[in-house]
Amino acid sequence: MEYRRLGASGLTVPALSFGAGTFGGRGELFGAWGDTDARQARRMVDVALDAGVTMFDTADVYSEGASEQVLGEAIRGRRDRVLLSTKASLPTGPGPHEAGSGRARLIGAVEGALRRLGTDYLDLFQLHAFDAGTPVEEVLAALDDLVHSGKIRYVGASNFAGWQLMKSLAAADRHGHVRYVAHQVYYSLVGRDYEWELMPLGLDQGVGAVVWSPLGWGRLTGKIRRGQPLPDGSRLHKTAEAGPPVPDELLYDVVDVLDELAAETGRTVPQIALNWLLSRPTVSTVIIGARTEEQLRQNLGAVGWQLDADQIARLDKVSMRTPPYPYYPYYRLPDFARLNPPAV
Repeated sequence: MEYRRLGASGLTVPALSFGAGTFGGRGELFGAWGDTDARQARRMVDVALDAGVTMFDTADVYSEGASEQVLGEAIRGRRDRVLLSTKASLPTGPGPHEAGSGRARLIGAVEGALRRLGTDYLDLFQLHAFDAGTPVEEVLAALDDLVHSGKIRYVGASNFAGWQLMKSLAAADRHGHVRYVAHQVYYSLVGRDYEWELMPLGLDQGVGAVVWSPLGWGRLTGKIRRGQPLPDGSRLHKTAEAGPPVPDELLYDVVDVLDELAAETGRTVPQIALNWLLSRPTVSTVIIGARTEEQLRQNLGAVGWQLDADQIARLDKVSMRTPPYPYYPYYRLPDFARLNPPAV
């Protein structure tokens, strides 16, 4: 396993992390993702640790907290071997303190996560969404207190817009609070919007990308082909509307090239898609999920080798789409490129 620094922090993370969204199986959405119980989860953790995957990511909204609880049971007795990452801010109930990033909410969310995970500290705590109703200064002060109390070691954000992340970083610098060192983002061969603004911001500010849904919400598993219906067991039947949209032609064009590279390299389609992500700027770790041990082992095959420059260029070309304004108008002109060198 390759290990990298998380942004500009001192935290070393594996290139691949394990996402526990399949643990617990409660609710329509997360039940469709998976229903791994504690016994099965412990086996998954065994396989991950044997491969050098030491970071495990979850959230309080995953299966109504059951994901954190199952993960906590799966790592019992080996807390010192793992990095735990979880998230909060999305609504978990109808109450006034069950959503957002206010001080009371964050303190309660962290204490709840610690209880469910069976630990006394979190290696990485991320805000699952930006809370426009709470001043960023209050959010950062609460996070700063949680870090200094020893309950959190590093903080990050997830799904922030560029201005939201930069406003938070500037406020942290202004008041001497802890900075976000990670941004958990959607990024894949069929979803490259991250590159337009968030990637240059991450490069400039030392914020590492923690990539979620690297296979495009299950579209790059190798089971979806041009002119063929979705496989019966595909989770897209139940989850497609909740995920980011992908134009059919973009998907099929990308899969065609992935198939070509699979034939050239002897690797699988998911392994190639994951390996491409690991070559991108700012990417600190890519979160892989799995409902079965077989899926996990296949995804672990994405490391230990590299696509060559020509293969990367072919994937870049087929997956690239013209960005919207204000990223588009002048980016092809030499003078603009001289002032704004591309991040990729």
